[in-house]
Amino acid sequence: MEGALDLRVRGDAAENSRLEQRLAGLSPTFTTAQARQALLSPRDLAHLVTEAEIDELSRGVYRRADAPETAHADLLAVCARAPRAVVCGESALALHELIDDIPAAVHIAVPRGTRRPRISYPPTVVAQYAAKTFGLGVERFEAAPGESIPVYNAARSVVDAMRHRSRIGENLALSALGRYLRRSGRGGVGELQHVARELDALSVIRPAVEAVLA
Repeated sequence: MEGALDLRVRGDAAENSRLEQRLAGLSPTFTTAQARQALLSPRDLAHLVTEAEIDELSRGVYRRADAPETAHADLLAVCARAPRAVVCGESALALHELIDDIPAAVHIAVPRGTRRPRISYPPTVVAQYAAKTFGLGVERFEAAPGESIPVYNAARSVVDAMRHRSRIGENLALSALGRYLRRSGRGGVGELQHVARELDALSVIRPAVEAVLA
């Protein structure tokens, strides 16, 4: 009896060691598909969740328990599930510290005409932007040490906020614009105008900028 128990314990220890070695080869945030490439089955993942070795951030997205702490796990999860999307809207404004509000959902954009990701958790709002200007102003934001996500830069985020002010709220959009201009000074006006020109939004941005700087 004791011998059988000892064999079982040693077998469990060997199995855990095997799983931990394979887990160590994955990035801090990974998908089921990436886990499969590392020879970790859905059953293995379920066992690792039970053992608190990994956390499930979203359907099919996991994060290792030994990964550095981050306040942006929701963004990492959504971007892992929608790798071609770009963080936009209120989420981008919050990352650039242009608004104080904490968005209730992750806001991402995909090119118009492509499939819209369906993500229920974390709560996600998906916008569709014109394909020809989709890549305008995209940069990388380090959401956790060694892990970055695509996000629209501050100027693009402000212009988009003004373009969509009827949806996100005019006060929020103007507040973001004012904070951007105070931070960047008149030098930032040129970048705003460049982005607005590319997005056919100069008629919206010019009077707003003049009113803020007056």
